[in-house]
Amino acid sequence: MANYQSLAAEGMWNNNPALVQLLGLCPLLAVTATVINGLGLGLATMAVLVGSNITVSLVRNFVRNEIRIPVFVMVIASFVTIIQLLMNAFTYELYLALGIFIPLIVTNCAIIGRAEAFASKNKVLPAAFDGVMMGAGFTLVLVLLGGMREVLGAGTLLSGADRLFGPIASNWTLTIFATEQPFLLAILPPGAFIGMGLLIAAKNAIDNRLTARQTKQKKQVTRIRVTAES
Repeated sequence: MANYQSLAAEGMWNNNPALVQLLGLCPLLAVTATVINGLGLGLATMAVLVGSNITVSLVRNFVRNEIRIPVFVMVIASFVTIIQLLMNAFTYELYLALGIFIPLIVTNCAIIGRAEAFASKNKVLPAAFDGVMMGAGFTLVLVLLGGMREVLGAGTLLSGADRLFGPIASNWTLTIFATEQPFLLAILPPGAFIGMGLLIAAKNAIDNRLTARQTKQKKQVTRIRVTAES
């Protein structure tokens, strides 16, 4: 039986596809100039992850090992095509902004990796939940990186929200500070690398602190037991 709490922790933190596995870095660094771009690509990737995981789980007992990878790639490509057509129909401006990185979801190693490592070995519900959590973890990193770059680069947040949420979001843009000229380092690819490095460093620092705290607690418990036995 799947441990859903463990799957959530793996996808969101312990085995985050972007911060730990360092997968999907090309689109992650390329499209995260704004929060909306990051959120749009993240949701698209999550939808493909969930759909492909469910499908792979359903057919796992009917696909021979020799051809499983080509079959998984075809399944992923089918869902990417569906998402691409839906975005073209309903979020056309965002579709144009993300450009080639929507069809390139097919090559995201995080998706084929989860299909091979988890969905092909588990039932439908755990596979679907794993897709949601891995997709949410990837989306979270996209949004955080996009937020950092947008605020530092243009002084705004949620710029272009109407491209994802429609006309109702036309007034959602928040101006953090006014600037006459954008901070190009944050907007251009070098800023993405720096921002990604800062996020990874922050996660490692938090993990080290948690590990040190757990080690300290274990030592205290051991001392208490030794004292009690004496």
